[in-house]
This record gives sequence, structure tokens and C-alpha cells, in this order.
Amino acid sequence: MSVEDFTVTEELPEAPPRGRRDAAVARLRAAGQRFGPALGLYGVVKLVGLAVFLRLLAYSGTYRTNTPRYGGGAKPWDVLGSWDGWWYQDVAAHGYHPALTPMPPLGPFTMEQNSVAFFPLYPGAIRLVSEVTGLGLYGAGMLVSVVSSFVAAAGIYALTEAVTRSRRAGVLAAGLWAVFPASSVQWSVYSEALFTALAVWACYAVLRRRWYLAGVLTLLTGLTRPSAATLIAGVVVAALVALYRARSGGFAGPLFAVAAAPLGLLGYMTWVGLELHDFSGYFTLQQQAWAHSFDWGQNAFKSVQGLLLGRYDYLFPYPTEDLVGLAVLMCLPVLVLLLLRLRLPAVLVVYTLGTLAQILLSQQMFGTISRFVMPLFPLAIPLALALKRLSRAQALVLLLILGALSGWYGGYAIFNLGVP
Repeated sequence: MSVEDFTVTEELPEAPPRGRRDAAVARLRAAGQRFGPALGLYGVVKLVGLAVFLRLLAYSGTYRTNTPRYGGGAKPWDVLGSWDGWWYQDVAAHGYHPALTPMPPLGPFTMEQNSVAFFPLYPGAIRLVSEVTGLGLYGAGMLVSVVSSFVAAAGIYALTEAVTRSRRAGVLAAGLWAVFPASSVQWSVYSEALFTALAVWACYAVLRRRWYLAGVLTLLTGLTRPSAATLIAGVVVAALVALYRARSGGFAGPLFAVAAAPLGLLGYMTWVGLELHDFSGYFTLQQQAWAHSFDWGQNAFKSVQGLLLGRYDYLFPYPTEDLVGLAVLMCLPVLVLLLLRLRLPAVLVVYTLGTLAQILLSQQMFGTISRFVMPLFPLAIPLALALKRLSRAQALVLLLILGALSGWYGGYAIFNLGVP
């Protein structure tokens, strides 16, 4: 305490101390003022998309008859817990069974699938929330995803505001993320919302040089999705650059980030290897159980060629969903060039380019490119700067229109006409 502080205390009566409750209320009010517009815009746009999505499902009625796909769900919203959501709920209920299980043939493939492809943090959160709240696994999974999506939207706002120095661009970026391709999985029993929340705040921590927080959050992303590998690379590169530029002191934080960032991903893959008595076991499961492997882009090229020629002779064709994926692929070079022009921090560039390379150079269902691109929140930054040129009313109308359209291209096209 300074001399001036003591002087004031002696001459004036001391003000009554503010209680913890008042301080908490003040912090909540400040957080509401800061994040409220972004979260409000995100929530409204998402609700519009969700309403259109559920209306299309109800109109089609497919959810009533396609019981193998939706697990016998009798309501349109049950589809949000289908596909990968079934596996996450199974892990939450029963844990892992690291052995290949024969499944019905899919096209020319005889499949043996396994739950260890689904990383543990999200199903663990589902189990915890279910036990604490009394919700079923589906309800708990939806709660985790919806809350995580708002945390992610807040992070996208904060990150965009920090790199563009524009509050309005941050708000628009959060709204744009709500209409990204495959945006319906943000509010479904999928891990993308949780992963994006952890990833965006890890990147924000790097920007603020909060290396311990960045290391821990990146570690957690490695327990959420395998695509964390590219975020780990981005955080490590940023930390190494910080170490190189450091003149005196300040080494502990970046070193911690370098050491901690990969532990989650490496730890889980090591556990899988030990369970299978094969340290490449995770990759074996990915290839044999899910037809995922590194192929230098051969599958992507064949899929694009087939779509352009109208020949659906590639791996797991779903024509409508694949056309949406093709549109996404065509937009990516433009978005990447716009992103690079902004000269953003290295962690964002490495994460974005690395993830795109990971998507395009791997064999998988082509239509899932929409879902795998969805966590690439840096792509919203140049779009937000472009949208910033519109008036508030024009930007809002555009986002609401896109929100309604996303109910089809970001929801119905992938959950009902393809595979999310």
C-alpha cells in the first residue's frame, strides 16, 4: 500500500467493505455487458436454425421409421443423439471396450467398429452431469454441448475482438459461427462444441501470454478429439517463438505449455495402445473400424471427381451432403487467403492450416468435411470484418436468413440425408 493510501485512510472515514456477493454481482454485470450481445446474437441465430431443422425432420417423418439410424427415437429431436451421439452415450454408460466388434456391412466394407475412437472428456462430462443433475444421458449430453457452445461463442467474440480491435467484429464472428457448415452438431450429442470451447480459449490464453492456462486447456482438447494435434502444434510453435524472443526471465510459462499441451492426446493414445498391446492400436482401429487413414488426399480427389462428373462411385457416397461438402471445399481457398492477409498470430494460422491438411489428406466420408471444418473458428474472422461493413440491421437480417438456411445445409442435409 502506498503512502497516499494511508493518508486518505487517516483523513476520511473508511468506506464499508464490499461483500463477496456484491463483488460477484459486479463481475457478472460486467461479463454480461461484455459478452451479452455476442451470446444473444449466437443464441437467436441458432434457435432459428434449430427450429427449421426440427420442422424439416417433422415434415419428412423419417425419424419415425428409420429406427436403426435414430435408435428408435419417436421425436424429431432424438436424431440429435444419433450416429456418433449413440457411441458417446454408450461410453458414458458403460466405459470402453478396446476390441473390434463386428457390425453390419456398409457398402463394400465389412466393418468392425469400436468405441475408443471417441475420446473420453466429453462422455466423461456427460456421465458427471447426468449423475449431478439426474438427467438421462441424452439430456446431459445436450446440456454439455449447448453450454459449451455458448462458452465457445464467448471465446470467439473475445479472440476476434483482440486480434481485430473491433467489438462489433467479435459479435459478428460469434453470430457467423452459429451458421457454419454442420452447425447443428453444436447443439447435439457430439463433442465439437466442447472441443471448440477449449480450443478458442486456449488460443486466447496464448494471445494474452497466459501460458499455464493455455497448456492446461490444450491438454484437455487432446482428451476431446484427435484433431487436437493441430492445436497442440500451434500452441507449441507460439510458445517456442515466445522462448526465442525472451531476453530475460519468462521461460517457465512457455516451457510448461510446450510440455503440457500434448499430454492429453499422447496419454489417451498410449492407454489405447496398452489396452490393445499395440502402440499403434489407435490408428489400427481408425483404419479398420472407421475407414479413416492418411492417404495423401486420394479419397478427397476421387470424391470431388465423382461429384463433378455425377458418378457416385467413391467411398461412402451421400450425394446431398457431399455437395454441401464440395461447396465448403470450394470456399476454403478464398477464406484461407483472406485469413493469411490479416497476419494473425501463429497459433491461429498453424491450427487452421494444419487442420485443413489433416482433413483433406485423410480418407474418410467426404461429406464429413463440413463437420470437421466447423471448429475452425479463425475462418470467421475475415468474414466478420467483411460483414462489419453492413449496417447493424443488414447484418442481423443476413445472419437470420443464414440461420434459417443452416437448418437445412447445417442440419437436415447431414443428419437426415447423410452422416454427420
